[in-house]
Amino acid sequence: MGGYQSARPAKFDDENGGKERLVEELRSAVLDTGFFSFTGTGFTDDEVQRQYDIAQAFFALPMQEKSQPEYKCDFTVGNYFGYREIFEKTIMGTDVRDNVELYNVAKFTPHNASERRHPWFAPYQDEMEAFSRKAMGVASKVFELFALMLELPADYFSSRHRYDDASDDHLRYMSYRPRSAEEDVKVDNTWSRAHTDFGSLTLLWSQNVAGLQIKTAEKGEWRYVPPVDGGIICNVGDTMNFWSASYLKSTTHRVVRPPDDQLGGNRVGLFYFVRPGNEVDITPAPSPLLRRLGLIGEEGIDGGNCAAKPVTGLQYVRERVKDYHNHSDYADRKGQHFEVGGLKIVDEAA
Repeated sequence: MGGYQSARPAKFDDENGGKERLVEELRSAVLDTGFFSFTGTGFTDDEVQRQYDIAQAFFALPMQEKSQPEYKCDFTVGNYFGYREIFEKTIMGTDVRDNVELYNVAKFTPHNASERRHPWFAPYQDEMEAFSRKAMGVASKVFELFALMLELPADYFSSRHRYDDASDDHLRYMSYRPRSAEEDVKVDNTWSRAHTDFGSLTLLWSQNVAGLQIKTAEKGEWRYVPPVDGGIICNVGDTMNFWSASYLKSTTHRVVRPPDDQLGGNRVGLFYFVRPGNEVDITPAPSPLLRRLGLIGEEGIDGGNCAAKPVTGLQYVRERVKDYHNHSDYADRKGQHFEVGGLKIVDEAA
């Protein structure tokens, strides 16, 4: 599939040009769709399955136990930590209810001591933290490859995404509950409308239930993202798009109704969302490559998707979450844009 490639991090430690080869393997993928996958990441099947088991057990709890107000996402301030309730919103101006529920687990750091955490997860905290830190280790390697691609110091992006620094990173457990065919027809078979992710990088552990689609840059076609055995599927988000003056594309993707033979149960997903540090400036990086391409000027400012003054990671992510989720209906936002401090993204490109 065009623009969708797989790489093995083992090459990362190959001193005979391994990183350089990985950079070139990734370049065409991220310039086309922003989607790629990694295998050989060091995660065992048992580790991944354990996280899926935790997710499924939580979602099986009675609704009144999951949806207590003190554990729910507070979209009024753009806070996406905690529980997002299923059936809470309508879709595209219809009477069809949103069929996804999720729980976003904030990083286990002192900065998040006051963040909402459902006590049900307490017995699993150590393994959830270990899984999250391991995910961040994979992300750090991707960030180093991005830095090398843009001819920046190797730690340019990884130093702006440290697990122990304050940020809105989170581990996500997610579950789609099948709807009737009649309801899905009313919303064009959409389970998650076309969107880009708000942070820098998204890690998705591969699953076998179809539904995730990406929009190709060349032809604007929707294509399914196939499962990758033992792999992690990655995509570029908005803040990496801004840092690279849109050289690295923020991926437009959606989730649609799976084929009928895969509708036997809930579609459970496991993610790690990497956000920039709260106080990190996300305006375009001083990349020699971007200068040569004319995407930035000598001062790092151009007439396009750049800001005249710093925009922080927390500022962008919180405003984006509030704009996207703080309403009662997930309306069709085709052709609309979202902007903070001069940084602008297409809100939906369906």
